[in-house]
Amino acid sequence: MKIAIGNDHAGTEYKLAIIGLLKSMEIEVTNYGTDGRDSVDYPDYAHPVAGDVENGRVDFGILICGSGNGACMTANKQQNVRAALCWNKEITELAREHNDANILSLPARYIALPQALEMVATFLKTPFSGGRHERRIEKIPLK
Repeated sequence: MKIAIGNDHAGTEYKLAIIGLLKSMEIEVTNYGTDGRDSVDYPDYAHPVAGDVENGRVDFGILICGSGNGACMTANKQQNVRAALCWNKEITELAREHNDANILSLPARYIALPQALEMVATFLKTPFSGGRHERRIEKIPLK
């Protein structure tokens, strides 16, 4: 499995911990995020992650910014990207199960690090359930 990850200055600590988790799971990681705490612009990191997901270079993406909103909005500008802003395990599970989310967006300032790690693990292990949800997913992209 391959994952692209990106973050702004608010998500550096979380990103480093998530990369550690992913590597322990033997998942290949492409890191587009900043490794510092100086203010940066989240679109500069969200676009490359979304591009990798859109073009099939990775299986999933993970974005981390202060609220999770900006990175999520940026990623969803790309076709075939379904970025989901998640703030707990249950929402994360539903994002995969019902919405076939392919990018997890995390709000670093509003969730604890252990919670973020649990959400990443949930995101990766939860399959899309298909069925009635499939037709809804097919209606998302503008044609």
